[in-house]
Amino acid sequence: MTRSFAPSGDLSSPIVAVACVVAALSFGLLVLELVRARGRAAGAVGAAPARAALGTALTGALAVLGLLAAILRPVAVTSRGSLVGPKVVVLVDGSRSMDLPGVAGTRRDSAERALEELGKRADVRLSRYVFGEGAPLPADGQASEGGGSAPAPGVSAGAAPAPDRDAGAGAPAAAPASAAAPAPPARGRPQRRSDLSAALEALARAADERPSAFVVVSDGRLDRPGPDDTAAATRAALEGLDVPVHTVAVATESVRDAGVRAVRTSGAAVAHQPLSLRIDIGCSGGLACDAVPVVARELREQGAPTTLATGTAHVEGGVGTVELGVTLDRAGTRILEVSIKAPDGDELPENDVRYITLDVARDRIRVLHVAGRPTYDVRALRMWLKADASVDVVAFFILRTPGDEVNASSDELALIPFPVDELFSVHLSSFDAVVLQDFDAAPYGLTKHLPALAQYVDKGGGLIMVGGPNAFVSGNYARTRLARVLPVDLDIGRAPKVDLGAFVPRITAAGRAAPVLAPLLALIGDEMPEMPGTNVVGDPLPGATVLMTHPTRTTASGAPMPVLSLGEHESGRTIALTLDGSHRLLFSAFASSSAGRAHGAFWDALLGWLMRDPRFEPAAIEPRGGCLAGEETALVLRPLAGQRGEARVTIARLGSGAVVKTLTAPIGEGGEPVELAAGRLEPGGYSATVEIVPEGAAGDGGDQKRATTRRDFACERGGDEWADPRPDVARLEAIARATGGASVLPSAAGSLSLPAATQVAAERHVAPLLPPWAWTLAAAAALGAHWIVRRRGGLA
Repeated sequence: MTRSFAPSGDLSSPIVAVACVVAALSFGLLVLELVRARGRAAGAVGAAPARAALGTALTGALAVLGLLAAILRPVAVTSRGSLVGPKVVVLVDGSRSMDLPGVAGTRRDSAERALEELGKRADVRLSRYVFGEGAPLPADGQASEGGGSAPAPGVSAGAAPAPDRDAGAGAPAAAPASAAAPAPPARGRPQRRSDLSAALEALARAADERPSAFVVVSDGRLDRPGPDDTAAATRAALEGLDVPVHTVAVATESVRDAGVRAVRTSGAAVAHQPLSLRIDIGCSGGLACDAVPVVARELREQGAPTTLATGTAHVEGGVGTVELGVTLDRAGTRILEVSIKAPDGDELPENDVRYITLDVARDRIRVLHVAGRPTYDVRALRMWLKADASVDVVAFFILRTPGDEVNASSDELALIPFPVDELFSVHLSSFDAVVLQDFDAAPYGLTKHLPALAQYVDKGGGLIMVGGPNAFVSGNYARTRLARVLPVDLDIGRAPKVDLGAFVPRITAAGRAAPVLAPLLALIGDEMPEMPGTNVVGDPLPGATVLMTHPTRTTASGAPMPVLSLGEHESGRTIALTLDGSHRLLFSAFASSSAGRAHGAFWDALLGWLMRDPRFEPAAIEPRGGCLAGEETALVLRPLAGQRGEARVTIARLGSGAVVKTLTAPIGEGGEPVELAAGRLEPGGYSATVEIVPEGAAGDGGDQKRATTRRDFACERGGDEWADPRPDVARLEAIARATGGASVLPSAAGSLSLPAATQVAAERHVAPLLPPWAWTLAAAAALGAHWIVRRRGGLA
């Protein structure tokens, strides 16, 4: 309760002002009169004149005050109400660096200590948010400001905070009289960034009550504002909101650590071309570092990582840099592991290994085309390969075998022997794809190189086997190492090896849904031209996708015999096309309807799928926001528009190939992204393989695996937030200094100088001090007394 005094409520402000001015003038005139009277009585002797002057002054003052009181008639105002503290927004850093050691326990524990100290302040209303990426989010378990029951904006009473990042851009509007202890900061998924500027911008633009002060609880490892423009960026983020930003440093010293701070590349990653890696090494916390060994490896689907380069970083002043040159022999997504051998005493081994994902492009697709004889089909494919400017083709077709009797000396021969040993032992790795068309492996010495060709596929190469009288089983590929990487079984127990009967291939349900046949079907529809014959093969192998089948011939299992099959083996892809009549898509009566364009569309798609061209992948998949070990990982699947069915995702570990997770999700025609929960993964590299099973795809080869796509990704512990564990107290101090705030430690958070509370009145009682006649009587008595004193003092 408070008590105050005021003029009578029936007087307007101008009347009160005039009365005060007249009273002031009366005092002035009284003083002037007394000064003049004193001058006239200067020659008088004794105390009587002095007492008369004093009496005149006192009675005159009382008369003026009495007249003023009679006009104003003062009243007593009694107010009953409560104090409402200012709105103070507490922003707690939610990044992963807050899990590192801090002032007391982890930095997150130190943040909780700071919130406990702030919660002891009953004179403020606290709104607690966690900042990271984008707009801040209300802290988990937060009630209303000061502990009331009003929910945060966008959150229903009794519900958890909305996951939308824009929710919580403002603060609750309730204003309880007292503050309760705040809830601890959010313990949910740590943030991947620490963007304080975005948080300040969101709260400064909020339409509700503006905060009177900010308190930032962080370790200073901020993405924004940066270290170079901290003050200016902070003021700009507040957008003219002139309030102090106090900071609480949850860590002041770094752990003893040597780690990989950053891995950068200069230029784009292109297969078969050197790429420079710039690796920054840092040492902190007093750890002694001099020469730190660095190794760059590429993770493989099977087997140990392949060492690409090694080097030594010489550390001076806690920082060292080394550049390593690497050459990647495969296009597509590649995972590189960069690791160091840290000195003894390293307390944070998690940042000794970093992973970098590279999307390796091709300058040109380098294709080795080997054909057994010059046929129409060989000629059509060779012409198409040479006409494509994006393809660099090296072509060989056989005009004589080693056993041919030419009856001429070697000097007289224009034909050279087939360089099989040089091609498949020296230059094989330089090709992106190999096409074996109607080629017999035995007469030309290729048989001994088939294991190397199979290993080439395992490491990421592409292989297409095209039919003809000397292909597949007839080409002596059955029961070889290469047969294991083909998508179909080479069944040598059945006869014949070749079926010369004309037929029209039948497109399967998987073929109608697969993007790889979409360009062809767009030109010719569902009907294929008549083919002159086919090689006889067995059932598709596990993991194969059958796009075309024979209309009458079946395999040993009774299923339609595959004609066009796609397969994946470890890191590579293979295609089996059992016919040698694809040239009829180029020049035939059937081809005239599409002006011969169907042949190019068919082979462009097959080669594109072999090279993992996104146009011919059934879907795209990647981890949302990356993957961090030990935290929930979400995979975002983006199917092609128009697909309907089920997506089956298999997550396997690179190196061992062990399947760690299998996920399924329905997909609709709209091609909307689908999010799948992959759970918590361990550090390392992974491959996510997506298989799209079309809706109602049963029979007609529908029980086989459908077209797949794969995305490699890596999970690391801590990520960029743990790369540099040093706290940045200087940046926190610069933020506070730029806005008139203070920077303290968690234990002193409760002593921050925050704005004063405001009293909100709930009840007001007004009572006159005296009735009006009493004020008038007192004024008249004082005026009469003054007149008597003046007369006795000789004043007229």
